[in-house]
Amino acid sequence: MPPRHKPAPQTPICDAVRAQDGWNPNWEPFYRLDPQWTEKFMDMATLPMRQGVLDAKTIEFIAIAVDASCTHMYGPGVRRHIRMALELGATQEEIAAVLQLTSVLGIHTMSLAAPILEEELAHAHIRSGGNGAASHALPTN
Repeated sequence: MPPRHKPAPQTPICDAVRAQDGWNPNWEPFYRLDPQWTEKFMDMATLPMRQGVLDAKTIEFIAIAVDASCTHMYGPGVRRHIRMALELGATQEEIAAVLQLTSVLGIHTMSLAAPILEEELAHAHIRSGGNGAASHALPTN
């Protein structure tokens, strides 16, 4: 018996994102793996935009922040959303403020790791019997 051909799944939200040039090519592998899961994800991710609760310029600001964040860093999206924000009347100062606010996400690297470094330097100092490790201690002020 030949394998059954499955009909292509309906993915209207994914199709709309593609048509609006918002499709990230990095999504393609998991779309091919599971189009229905991807459709549900896109439904969830785009719901706030589709509900119309926030104005279009605010949505573009949020999209800039998400795409520019240190956990995402998706240049094509940043470009697309900055362009859209400018078309919607955003100023250079507003977009710069969004980027400045987003940049503070990276400070968590230091707030997590600096105390650990201090602890490890203190432990290294104790283990070495105080032979020089303390000279690498971070300032506490």
